[in-house]
Amino acid sequence: MMPVLRPLPDWISSSVEERKKASLHRETEVIDAPQSISPTIDGTPFLSFCSNDYLGLAAHPTLINALAEGAEIYGVGSGASHLVCGHLSPHDELERALSDWLGVERVMLFSTGYMANLAVLSALGRHCETVIQDKLNHASLIDGALLSDASVRRYLHADLSSARKLIEKQSSPSMVVTDGIFSMDGDIAPIDGLINLLSDSKHLLIVDDAHGLGCLGDQGLGTLDEQGIAASSVSALIGTFGKAFGAAGAFVACSNAMAEYLTQFARPYIYTTAMSPAMAYASKSSLDLIRSKEGDELRSRLNSNISLFKECMASLPFELMPSDSAIQPIMIGASDRAIELSAALREEGILCTAIRPPTVPNNQARLRITLSAAHRHDDIKRLCDTLERLAN
Repeated sequence: MMPVLRPLPDWISSSVEERKKASLHRETEVIDAPQSISPTIDGTPFLSFCSNDYLGLAAHPTLINALAEGAEIYGVGSGASHLVCGHLSPHDELERALSDWLGVERVMLFSTGYMANLAVLSALGRHCETVIQDKLNHASLIDGALLSDASVRRYLHADLSSARKLIEKQSSPSMVVTDGIFSMDGDIAPIDGLINLLSDSKHLLIVDDAHGLGCLGDQGLGTLDEQGIAASSVSALIGTFGKAFGAAGAFVACSNAMAEYLTQFARPYIYTTAMSPAMAYASKSSLDLIRSKEGDELRSRLNSNISLFKECMASLPFELMPSDSAIQPIMIGASDRAIELSAALREEGILCTAIRPPTVPNNQARLRITLSAAHRHDDIKRLCDTLERLAN
């Protein structure tokens, strides 16, 4: 017997059609192989340049074995929130290891980076007059601020002068928020400059370094370390296990006092099931690898790939955005043209997603090239050679 579907209002389908007409429609694609630079779709192998698996750890044997071992010892599900009975030994061990790595008093685990950002900004924003954000901050940071009672103001991207003007207008303590590496542009925030702006104030400074931790700095300590800044110099540092770590979940690194406040008032922490203990166990193995000599070698390989890509692209008729990170966007402009170029690359066996509004501003559609330590130099040359042919 076929189910009877409840009728939906017309705006549901009309909104989707509007997206299609504007070349902004999105679809989910099934990868039927492990996450890697060589995924398989419907039995066809591709060379991928669109994953955030920056160190190539998502299918690393060490992590696979650790996940299996963690599940064997602690099971799969945590069964409850951290504050009920869902905080198992692997969670505690991972938090302690992260605290040691980052040099902070406390670390709190979350199921996703989006949830971590919602938790921090919504809980802290209730006591702030204004949440001041970089114009290009991730959607989760914007949404977290909107969940608080604070007003939200946004300064020009990475512009310290613009940020200063907003900060100086505040009559009471506020919160300044920035990505470490901006996910769609790949450039690095001037965190050292923001700290200087806030040196004589009581404003909070929150940094989401999802794309920097593991990739930059000594032992992969991220954007802050790259700028000579200790993690304890900011009010809260947010990281994720879903990118360079090759796993899943997220964390907030902060002081004891901040962790105690978030434990009492961060609703996404209080009212949700803790991350899988097996995943926490595997993430601890990933952290050990990132801190090791092998981690240093992977970062060196990633940096070599970034340099080669920029060198090869220099002679091609494409506009690279100013980035020294693993995120190397090629600015296209029109959404339909970005889709065409992405489709042409796919015909050549290369995956690279076209990023379009509203993820990026209007008329700033792009190919978001992401590089990995797993890429070989021949892979990068193949991509650049193919782009050169498609440009002619």
